[in-house]
Amino acid sequence: MKYKGWLLPPALRDFHEGRIWLKNHTPFHEDDIKRAIERNYFYIKEGIQTIPQIKCNRCQNEEPQQFTHFECSKCQKTCVYCRHCLNMGRISCCTTLLIWRGPQTYKQKQHQFEWAGQFTPLQQQASDEMLESVKRQRNHLVHAVCGAGKTEILFQSVHYALEKGLRVCIATPRTDVVLELFPRFQAVFPKTNIHALYGGAPKQEGYARLVMATTHQLYRFQHAFDLIIVDEADAFPYTFDQTLQTAVQKAKKPESPIIFVTATPSQKLLQQHKRSGYSFIPKRYHNHPLPVPRYSSLWRYENSLNKGKIPLKLQRWIEDRLTRQEPFLIFLPKVALMDIVTPLFQIIHPDILAVHAEDTDRKEKVLKLRNEEIPGLLTTTILERGITIKNVQVAVVGAESSIFTASALIQIAGRVGRNQAYADGDVVFFHHGITVEMDEARATIERSNKEGFPR
Repeated sequence: MKYKGWLLPPALRDFHEGRIWLKNHTPFHEDDIKRAIERNYFYIKEGIQTIPQIKCNRCQNEEPQQFTHFECSKCQKTCVYCRHCLNMGRISCCTTLLIWRGPQTYKQKQHQFEWAGQFTPLQQQASDEMLESVKRQRNHLVHAVCGAGKTEILFQSVHYALEKGLRVCIATPRTDVVLELFPRFQAVFPKTNIHALYGGAPKQEGYARLVMATTHQLYRFQHAFDLIIVDEADAFPYTFDQTLQTAVQKAKKPESPIIFVTATPSQKLLQQHKRSGYSFIPKRYHNHPLPVPRYSSLWRYENSLNKGKIPLKLQRWIEDRLTRQEPFLIFLPKVALMDIVTPLFQIIHPDILAVHAEDTDRKEKVLKLRNEEIPGLLTTTILERGITIKNVQVAVVGAESSIFTASALIQIAGRVGRNQAYADGDVVFFHHGITVEMDEARATIERSNKEGFPR
């Protein structure tokens, strides 16, 4: 007799477990979704709730100005959709969200761990303190200077959680950081299924016990993770968007801890954690001081660049890098200015490239710089963190611009001297007037050096 029943496709369970997903965007056959709903494997939720107040049930947006009313042909009435998370697919009052509540995936408890590195005493202390917080299900802040080896400090706690059968998410506000971390964790956990989630990410199969994602992607998760690590916890837009912070809380299970990791914590983060779970590393793993930025005036630089002329100080700095064969990053305050100056820099060297947030080729361009295929990159603050280039030198053009906050300048300076063989380097702030933010950035770096190397 032929069996006429229905078996749950494992891929459907693996994909939907922990996710909150638009029904009309599920990658599975409509009949399978229908059968799963009939068997009570999904909790069904409306996309937008309007009572007692309007709210998006995916991104948790409650700002009235972020919603748009429209005449809906599906429900034949005035409907509302959320503009805040529109790029993840339109969600409206008559949209159905699927939340998995069916059988769970088998909890793999053996994860090959391949890391032969050695910790400095400060790294070991921070790693042990973080692990203790994970065991106690307590939130923790790791405050470590740029280049202190923060990624390596995570390995012990991640391995412990995986061996306990827990699901782990490492979230970060920047796609570039996900792209930087993903291969490093793949190398350390070669037998673990790891997914990297970001806008435009390729399709990835199976159930991921370890997920690396931008914080925006956490809009699509609910009570999914036993441990969340927020790397670069001070970065834009996470610190300025309450829905991203709410997304982190929503994505974790109710009793699960959050580990915050950053070189430049806000006062709010410090106040929340300094009396409980807190680790501080004031110096780099290779035991060399942080490069201290120097100032160099570049009066009326914008006028010169708009007229098609590179200021002499800046031109000499680039030529010096080319002569020494040192890779470089030049940070600019505006994409519009970068568009103007890119052809000018390419006169000096035709292989100098430019990247910004909307550049779909920025992953490939950064890889070219890392592989020494190009001499340097012009960039916005998109590369202020999450990028490590051996022997890179850094210049900030227009360091007085408001976009260059103290934390951004600290992170930018932190690109230099990360490699033990090239522990020093040049960080120059070209400016049209020194700002409080510039002084604060330099003072913070000097203070870290004093704490790391007391006399």
